Amino acid sequence: MAPRVLVIEDDRVLSRLIKEQMTRLGLDATAVATWAEVEAYLAGHEPQLIIADVRLGDGDALERLPDLVKGQPVILLTAYGSVRDAVAAMKAGAYEYLVKPVSPDELALVTRRALDTATLRRDHRFCRQRLEATEAKADFMVGQSAALARTREAIVMVGPTDVNVLIQGESGSGKELVARAVHEASERAQRHFVPVDCCTLQEKLFESELFGHERGAFTGADRMKRGLIEGAEGGTLFLDEIGEIDAAVQAKLLRVIETGVFRRLGGTKDLQANARIVAATNRDLAAMSEAGGFRADLFYRLSTFVIQVPPLRERREDIAQLVEHLIAHHNFSRRIDKALSAAALRSLHAYDWPGNVRELKNVVERAIILSGTSRSIGPEHLAFGGRRGGDTGGVTVSFDHDPTLEELQAAYLRLQLQKQSGRRAKVARVLAVSERNIYRLIRRYGLAES
Repeated sequence: MAPRVLVIEDDRVLSRLIKEQMTRLGLDATAVATWAEVEAYLAGHEPQLIIADVRLGDGDALERLPDLVKGQPVILLTAYGSVRDAVAAMKAGAYEYLVKPVSPDELALVTRRALDTATLRRDHRFCRQRLEATEAKADFMVGQSAALARTREAIVMVGPTDVNVLIQGESGSGKELVARAVHEASERAQRHFVPVDCCTLQEKLFESELFGHERGAFTGADRMKRGLIEGAEGGTLFLDEIGEIDAAVQAKLLRVIETGVFRRLGGTKDLQANARIVAATNRDLAAMSEAGGFRADLFYRLSTFVIQVPPLRERREDIAQLVEHLIAHHNFSRRIDKALSAAALRSLHAYDWPGNVRELKNVVERAIILSGTSRSIGPEHLAFGGRRGGDTGGVTVSFDHDPTLEELQAAYLRLQLQKQSGRRAKVARVLAVSERNIYRLIRRYGLAES
């Protein structure tokens, strides 16, 4: 979509000329002549740039400048230039202060520079995210197994399209890294990849993070805040653990996907959403939608294309190569000269990896530390679920019937909570999952008193 430019000028001839020039520059320009018209326009639109005459019949731009610059860069035009006004304008946040008559070339240059600067400011976090993704992305993609090859093929197929993607897989299997790979394979790769954790915030806070809020929308909202949908403009919005969002947020998200329009919390104007939706879950959304726990229409919208991320136990042939990669990339500031012994590799192959690649990474990092100055990593340096010596240990849970997967998970979590005296951070480390996932599972299985 072409950037929007609002031209505020009461000289009809000059207003028309500026608007035509903006159109030639490939911009979506709207011209108004009074501050009343400005307020009416801004009530329903958000321009990326404002070009304003300082003095109109019903007001002075310098007085309104502090509010205007909060949303976009402002270029001021005046026929009565003075050093004092120029200094006041720049202090108030104006991007540029030009004295009429302004040459078309000068205005075009300043306009482009203002839009480029605004984009750079919005994107400063994006550069760091891409660097982090470059370092982390390979952790999942290392390996030559058939299961991993199928995932790679799916990424290659769907990446260049613009359809919604649902990524399904166990915790720690690399769902976010797959989402980043989909983004990198798309035409949106040079724009933002914005991850959203759907299970850490309460409903209202989550809405505020996702959609943004207007000033006064709720207690403590002392200023307007842009949401993550706006932060993902032109890029990819990654909704991690989408199965955890509340019904009210599901309805609003469905509206965004169906119409491409959303409103900030407490807002009245429709905003355009230009972000590809990639969602991930470790839950069975199809079953949840059939049981009424997740909107079926939202599930169908999200699952235009589904990528299954294989658990590590289904691609054990990748473990040796993954370990080599993890050792080589451990502590980038110095080279780690370590090698895995055959006995240690057999121990790794024998383990079922409930925490998947994330757990493997933790085990390898601990082994590097525990092996000290020894070049070889042996079974005695491996720690599975907090146990050393290559002993995978074992726990026993019993049922008087054939348990479901949910019952097994709940029983094992209850056992670990009891074993760790309710210390949830310790349970998270043992299971090699995040602490937020432990809190979520405790709520799901009703184990708050464990």
